[in-house]
Amino acid sequence: MAVTESVRGDTSESAGTGAAHEGILRRQSARESAARTYARALPIVPVRARGLTIEGADGSRYLDCLSGAGTLALGHNHPVVLEAIRKVLDSGAPLHVLDLATPVKDAFITELFRTLPPGLADNARVQFCGPAGTDAVEAAFKLVRAATGRSGILAFSGAYHGMTAGALEASGGAYDVRVARLPYPQDYRCPFGVGGEQGAELAARWTETVLDDPKSGVRHPAGMILEPVQGEGGVIPAPDEWMRRMRQITADRSIPLIADEVQTGVGRTGSFWAVEHSGVTPDVMVLSKAIGGSLPLAVIVYRDDLDAWQPGAHAGTFRGNQLAMAAGMATLAYVRENRLAERAADLGTRMLNQLRGLAAEFDCIGDVRGRGLMIGVEVVEPEAEPLRERERERLAGLAGEGGVLAGPDWRGGVSDLAVPGDSAGPGRPRGAGVEVGRLVGPDSARTPGGRPTGVTPADRAAGAAAAAMQSSRDHHPRPAAPELAVAIQRECLRRGLIVELGGRHSSVVRLLPPLTISDEQATAVLDRLADAVVAVSRNHPGHDRLQRPQPGQQRRADRAQSTDRADHAGRGDCADRADEAG
Repeated sequence: MAVTESVRGDTSESAGTGAAHEGILRRQSARESAARTYARALPIVPVRARGLTIEGADGSRYLDCLSGAGTLALGHNHPVVLEAIRKVLDSGAPLHVLDLATPVKDAFITELFRTLPPGLADNARVQFCGPAGTDAVEAAFKLVRAATGRSGILAFSGAYHGMTAGALEASGGAYDVRVARLPYPQDYRCPFGVGGEQGAELAARWTETVLDDPKSGVRHPAGMILEPVQGEGGVIPAPDEWMRRMRQITADRSIPLIADEVQTGVGRTGSFWAVEHSGVTPDVMVLSKAIGGSLPLAVIVYRDDLDAWQPGAHAGTFRGNQLAMAAGMATLAYVRENRLAERAADLGTRMLNQLRGLAAEFDCIGDVRGRGLMIGVEVVEPEAEPLRERERERLAGLAGEGGVLAGPDWRGGVSDLAVPGDSAGPGRPRGAGVEVGRLVGPDSARTPGGRPTGVTPADRAAGAAAAAMQSSRDHHPRPAAPELAVAIQRECLRRGLIVELGGRHSSVVRLLPPLTISDEQATAVLDRLADAVVAVSRNHPGHDRLQRPQPGQQRRADRAQSTDRADHAGRGDCADRADEAG
């Protein structure tokens, strides 16, 4: 895989650093486990980093939108984090204390509780776990099982909660487990084929039925665990109303609700904690990644009436990591004081809007979604039709002979979808047809503004057909295209941009930039991603089907070609300037 050329030019020094870089990669491949993941897709050797920028051993520079899988809320080596770590090191304080009380630990807990949802902060307890989110998930399961005396766990399709045995049981790919799997609502690949509010309502009703039906095969559980935004599952934000329904369903049945905020927490989604978007207060919160300020740390925070553990019921040698607590306290305070969650909400909205504009140009982009600075671009097979032709004809027939179904086109406007018999004739001008949700005939009474007033049973039937057809269009998504996603990731890397792949089929390009990313840096990220999509579309065998005709499209293609030929030294210098600006 090609990577960005060295910023040092064609010198003997750059040749030497390049050789060292290749040697390290060869030794990694020879020595490390076959289970390694990121290193396979990202053959780089980071040696220096600051903010959004990473420099490799060969001198190459990259904009890092992986951020340690969301760990680096403030980016690499933020000054407040480094200062907090140095302060502990210089003080002579012990670095390893198991679960003993220390001033550093006390300050971390105080700052953490200051950020919690009010309904939880007032009566919370905290348990320090092993230094990974998966151990905190295990702790949460043990806690609710001890508190309720029950054993089963409710989890959701597409979930990811970690790599240890219990956490894997609750994740989407597990089999033969003590976990009942429930549908997680989403629009693009709705499990019920409808999406939106209706899809979320069906998912909630399914959950109620499973819990209340004595023959469902699911015993009263010890707890329910959910992610407010499924990250590894494809960057799927849970609808706020559905979150509130889950809270009500669990509260009514005395089932503790566990919110996995390992990746969504500390401002990532545009609120300090993702549950705050919906106003939900969970019984247990699982926290890791960003709370350690780039160092290993994991905790669970829970209602004090669940604290039914015996001493030693959950422990871990490294739960007293003082450097992580100091870095974490500094990070939490900086995000809170500088209102970085609000900044993530604003910038994330702008980035999503720009990416949706890109999706309008390329059939290989099926969906753009996210919340705050947790963004996903789903890559799909451009050749596949999203609407089954047989169903299209059936729904069109419901509108009646001579009707026209009007639905939104890809530009966000309305396009007429002609059906048999649509022709001008006596008493019927061409163009009479169906608006979305309504039949518009030539003789329909209209308001002064031109809207039809009378709605007949035939109108309602035709309107239902139009709505069903639009629903069918929206909820027959194209097949996922993991190979195209990998190609886009490679092209991003060639252009100095690090992105992650996720989703059910590893076909979602994920952006997880630090919350400190500047507007200039965000523009650079989106430009490089767009250039990568153009390059993949140009080289794909179905090139003509990957793109829709768009004004300015040729300019984007020319820029992508220019990027391919450009001197990457200049790009590295630009990355440095952007980092200084941020």
